[in-house]
Amino acid sequence: MLDLRERPFTDRGSRLLVMAADDGSLWIARALYETPLRDTTVLTGLRVLAGERELPVRQALPDRVDFEGGVAMAFADPDTIVLTGSDARAVWDGGEADIDGCLTLVGASVGDGPAVLAAAAARWRDWFAVMPAVPEALRERAEQAWWTLAVNLVPIRGRESLIPSKYGYVGLWNWDSYFHAIALRHADPALAREQIRILIDHQRPDGLLPDVVHDHGVLAETTDLPRSDLARLAQHVGGEPIREVVPVTKPPLTAWAVWKIHEVDPDLDFLAEVYEPLARSQEWWFAHSDPDGDGLAEYLHPYSSGLDDSPIWDHGPRAEPPDLNAYLALQYDRLGDIAAALGRDPSGWRAKAQALVDLMVARRWTGTRFVTRVAGRDATVRTPLDLMPLVTGRLPASIAARLVEDLRSPSFWGERPVPTVAFDDPRFDPDAMWRGPVWLNVNYLLIDGLRRSGHPETARELRERTLAMVRDGGGLYEYWNPLTGRRAGRATSGFGWSAALFLDLAQEDPAGQAR
Repeated sequence: MLDLRERPFTDRGSRLLVMAADDGSLWIARALYETPLRDTTVLTGLRVLAGERELPVRQALPDRVDFEGGVAMAFADPDTIVLTGSDARAVWDGGEADIDGCLTLVGASVGDGPAVLAAAAARWRDWFAVMPAVPEALRERAEQAWWTLAVNLVPIRGRESLIPSKYGYVGLWNWDSYFHAIALRHADPALAREQIRILIDHQRPDGLLPDVVHDHGVLAETTDLPRSDLARLAQHVGGEPIREVVPVTKPPLTAWAVWKIHEVDPDLDFLAEVYEPLARSQEWWFAHSDPDGDGLAEYLHPYSSGLDDSPIWDHGPRAEPPDLNAYLALQYDRLGDIAAALGRDPSGWRAKAQALVDLMVARRWTGTRFVTRVAGRDATVRTPLDLMPLVTGRLPASIAARLVEDLRSPSFWGERPVPTVAFDDPRFDPDAMWRGPVWLNVNYLLIDGLRRSGHPETARELRERTLAMVRDGGGLYEYWNPLTGRRAGRATSGFGWSAALFLDLAQEDPAGQAR
């Protein structure tokens, strides 16, 4: 069921959203890149009447919205919304018309209402028929997640792209696409591979994969300054603010996602196609994102970390939290896996993975934690990125055990772990984006890392608590308040990677056991 507020009526491939207004009427807007819906309004004040009596919405389903009195709304195609029924009329701000069988509200005129309803029902029946299997207790939220993934599929520059949300995130974001592909691989691996291809097809000659592919091009560099660096705007040369052009991307998890797709649906041709681009992307980080030349890559801008509002960025324009080089070590191993599958020697990639982990331990391990470096200094803020070297699966057992101990401490462990700033850190805020709320991608990566590092029981517990939070939390949000388990702050609803990762964590294998 849709509520027409958090879950609008929309369709796969469509930019149109039908939503409930505060006065009980409906309004329609079009989802566009970086544009508020209030600026893309198509129609407002929509009501359905029988005589002078208003026919309220009875139920909203993926394939149609049913009004009392036998009237229904459906998508005839991604650009066309119709009302079907008889003895009723539609009124809206600036117009009205009899429904009289089939009334086109938006798009080209359509005459056969029953055919529209039947086609819409068939489309959604086919989509839900291939939903990954999940335990019955999780099925309602899983169906919502599977619907979310479908409606977030829209054409971007002529290619079907899974966007994070039609509420403000209308583009193919770099690491979002990897998490989306993880769910798609179970039902449509070709579409999962397409999400990776879109990014790689927009790779720069120097190897950088762009931050976003959107309707107007790509975002691969910016002059926007992080919050801590805004003071530089007070400096002027020739009357203009100093603005440095900085390359922007997202955390390096491409090969990791490619291999996850391959594990479910092996495709050597695809591996051969992406192998060299993946290698060039990996090399970019050390050639262009290691400004001090110490062999450990850095995020040159908050956008590249994906953690735009983290307190990590309060004290410097670039940072080196432990997650980045952990991902790069993981990438080396996945490149080794791909090389081996293609009949090539993986030993060089394996050696680089171990050497990078050894360097992280030598330079960033204090004996109790991996530190985050910001502007040449150790940051005091505690985040779960401190624990992310677990994803490498290459840490000495004693260090991995210490990280697990930290994860299970009151700093990070609770009924709903893992907060994006430690519970006992003075900067913890349960509602402020990356400053405390739970994000599913952080939990998913930690679960993956715990398994790889030999701690399956903690992985199981974290998985169960994560699934319970999403099941009971009211929706599929961008992030959750870890104290209440509900939607946090200004989190977007209908969020793609939350839907995707919930489905992947929730699914069952053929024997009925959760993976």
